[in-house]
Amino acid sequence: MRTGRYESSSGNPLGTAVTFLLIGIGAGAVAALVLAPKTGRQLRRDLKRGYADAKETLQDWSEEAKDRARDVSARVRDVAERGASLAEELREKAEPVRRAVTRR
Repeated sequence: MRTGRYESSSGNPLGTAVTFLLIGIGAGAVAALVLAPKTGRQLRRDLKRGYADAKETLQDWSEEAKDRARDVSARVRDVAERGASLAEELREKAEPVRRAVTRR
């Protein structure tokens, strides 16, 4: 049993870090709202702006993630196509050797 260090069940430290980051951001936001010396109108306006900013940031991150996924998909497709053509080329080159071996 390990103590003193949190380990996620999936073993992904980045996912764990992001989870704790989001929890910290949420706790900080709640504390800021409770302790902020603003009127209700100012608070609602700030919340609306913060929501709009967060939504825009998430959309940007989402677009970036989609772009990266497309790039990775294209790279994988290219590697697979090159691998298939290389395998075919190797089969063609090995065929005369295979025939010679099977004749004996």
